[in-house]
Amino acid sequence: MNKMDKDINELYSLGDELFRHPELGYKEFTNKKILTDYLNSHGIKTEDLGFRTAFKATIGSGSPRIGLIAELDAIPTLGHPFANKEDNAAHSCGHSTQCAIMAYTLTKLKDIVKKGTVTLYFTPAEEFTDVAFRKELIKKGEINYIGGKVNMLTAGYFDEEDLFIHLHTMSEGKYRFSLNSTLSGFVYKQITFKGKATHAAMAPDKGINALNAFILFDNAINMLRETFREEDYIRLHGILSNGGQTVNSIPEKTVYECYVRSLNARALKETADKVDNAAKCCAKAIGATANIQTTPGYLPMHQSKAINDIIRKNMLKHCKPEEIHDDEISMAAGDVGDLSVFKPTVQFGYSGFGGNCHGKDLCILDKEWAYLKPSKVVYDTVKYLLDHEGYVNQIKAEFKPSMTKEEYLAYLK
Repeated sequence: MNKMDKDINELYSLGDELFRHPELGYKEFTNKKILTDYLNSHGIKTEDLGFRTAFKATIGSGSPRIGLIAELDAIPTLGHPFANKEDNAAHSCGHSTQCAIMAYTLTKLKDIVKKGTVTLYFTPAEEFTDVAFRKELIKKGEINYIGGKVNMLTAGYFDEEDLFIHLHTMSEGKYRFSLNSTLSGFVYKQITFKGKATHAAMAPDKGINALNAFILFDNAINMLRETFREEDYIRLHGILSNGGQTVNSIPEKTVYECYVRSLNARALKETADKVDNAAKCCAKAIGATANIQTTPGYLPMHQSKAINDIIRKNMLKHCKPEEIHDDEISMAAGDVGDLSVFKPTVQFGYSGFGGNCHGKDLCILDKEWAYLKPSKVVYDTVKYLLDHEGYVNQIKAEFKPSMTKEEYLAYLK
């Protein structure tokens, strides 16, 4: 029997337990306890890294130093069968399966690591959501940035590792795995249009309608879409989170929240500037004002082809070449993109799910593919890298960070 097949019921039980206990970012206390208890039961100590719920587990010592990433958080998903009652958090992005895969794989690597170090980082708050709560945590000094890996990266937690391996759920489809897919960069904007409230029936002429300012702006950004270049893969999407105060009054305040996304960092800045200009000018056109708060989101993902070449060989032990989705253009984003700026990093996709990511129908259809197969791919890849330190050193030597730490901190500010 293959070493990885020996305790598959343990793997599946761990995954099911995590899936049934979804929590939003920086609130993943139950998930943290489940995982620390599991690792401790296998003789693997965990270390708290602060930022409320971040922690790591390490096996082995010395070089090469392999980093693994697993994300703890869920996302609000109305109507999901396992959504919690407090904030509708559900593991509709499958992060619970990442955690089970990586924790189980670490327990299987524990007995074979003779030379080298493997550190598994459990990172909070990958989903860029629950922003008001997180801004309060920033005010209190409990975190410094919205995203979990961004906090950990700026704190220096990832500095010692040579490279990083991450994996993520794929929605239902014809592929078993994906490799070398993109992730976009994005910025988050909250635009508050301010007008003047008056009685909507008796004196509308004495007011300034903030909702009208937003409507004018919404039309403007839709007109701007024809200026977006196809090769930049720009996405601009948002919600009106406050449309007015009462039906009987001219709206004094409306609030629009949006993401501006692109695979191209230059185009991302250009588009963000266009959005700001449209908001200010449309507000001014009717006598209103626009207050714009921009928060850096995540940077585009840069995949390490050299690591993915090894991962591909290990995937082909389980599937046909045509069952691997290569070079997908994905407009999703993640804070693993920020990590890839500084370290050779990969994120591969794995199947076994039904429904859509972030949808109320996301479910686990095939546990073998949602848990066991990706565990084997990670296990075999880490084993290869530990046994071939020269290859790891070559990956390190050929990698060039796309930002200095100082440039990154300036960007975040």
